[in-house]
Amino acid sequence: MEEKILIEHKKTPFKRLVAALIIGELGLYISLLTPVMLLLTFKIMDIDPLHAAASFGMVSGVGALFALSANPVGGAISDRTCLNFGRRRTWILIGSVLGSISLIGILLSTKVWMVVVFWCCVQLFFNFAMASYTALVPDQVDESLRGSISGILGLVAPIGPILGMVIMTIMGKAPLTAKWGVLVAIGIISAIISCMMIKEGKVEYKQPENERVKLSFGEALSKIYPSPRKYPAFTWGWLTRFFVALAYCSSSYNAMMLMQRYHLSQQQTTGMTTLISIVGMAFLAVSSLFGGVLSDKYRKQKPFVISSAIVVGMGLVINAFAPTVTYIIIGYAVSSFGYGIYLAVDMALVARILPNKGDAAKDFGIMNIANTIPQSIVPFAGPILLGIGGWTFFFGALAVNGLLSAIAVIPIPEMSPKPVQEVVER
Repeated sequence: MEEKILIEHKKTPFKRLVAALIIGELGLYISLLTPVMLLLTFKIMDIDPLHAAASFGMVSGVGALFALSANPVGGAISDRTCLNFGRRRTWILIGSVLGSISLIGILLSTKVWMVVVFWCCVQLFFNFAMASYTALVPDQVDESLRGSISGILGLVAPIGPILGMVIMTIMGKAPLTAKWGVLVAIGIISAIISCMMIKEGKVEYKQPENERVKLSFGEALSKIYPSPRKYPAFTWGWLTRFFVALAYCSSSYNAMMLMQRYHLSQQQTTGMTTLISIVGMAFLAVSSLFGGVLSDKYRKQKPFVISSAIVVGMGLVINAFAPTVTYIIIGYAVSSFGYGIYLAVDMALVARILPNKGDAAKDFGIMNIANTIPQSIVPFAGPILLGIGGWTFFFGALAVNGLLSAIAVIPIPEMSPKPVQEVVER
């Protein structure tokens, strides 16, 4: 039986909400992803230089498992939080503060197992905060503006680690203690600023009469994951996001590919990897921003998702047969442009097909797993694909996922030609 949701209606002005989400999520991604790209490697090499590769794999692998569960669990807790401070703001603040403090734990660790424990805490708490950030979109943004905000926020995840690397470069000669400390400060301060800008009311849940109804196994399971039979669009949306993320995760092998395929030195690889990231970021930014605006204007989402998945696949095909590094840059620019189109409508599409607004953070957390799993699958499957057919087969196999993403979105109903008037029950 459905719960009755009572909301003390407070809504953040759209521009203010966008600014708050940009500041908060940008700080979160800087604090969460910069260690993955740089500082964790330094820490592991300092603690266990003889087995650095294996130890780093264990740390990142176990941390990824925590990230998988943290999003939906944190979202579910956020959905059921009834505090005057607000259900989303509460966990944005708690998650960001505890996640940032856990970074200090990594800095002070002297054993690999200690790094594993604190990195799992980092993933757990920062993903709690992320689940609440994303849930603010269906909570407070009208359907007619979700494409625009999706396109804007789609830029935050790739920009975050780039800014983090710029900060680390500027602090090149600073001690590691200072570098970790800056990330801690960014994680906490950005969350505080974001919470100060967001307006949110109290949410209470009241069961209707005769609430003690024994649920069947299927009904109990649907409380965790929305029933595919009752809400098929949710599952198709999950698969759409999963396949396109799986294709785009090929970028995790860029550095290794440049060294093995084109025999670049470490210094050349560093410079070329940075160049590829900047070029890709530029193309992603253009397509994400314009794609979101066009989606809202024409009230269409599926054509954007289908075209984005195909374009991502085309970029990977270029990489598969690239005779020189120049073609790799072109291929990555094409795939980034395609992924930007997807990011332009992704959040708006997901917000539209959520089964129950009362479980928005939990269900968004489940959706976010579709982005997290590929980050573990591609590093694991990469050596297998390379062993079968080298870099051509590696990129070709991942390109197929672009087509699968385009196919998965077809069964999802298109958005209505007129904006839907959403009513909040008081």
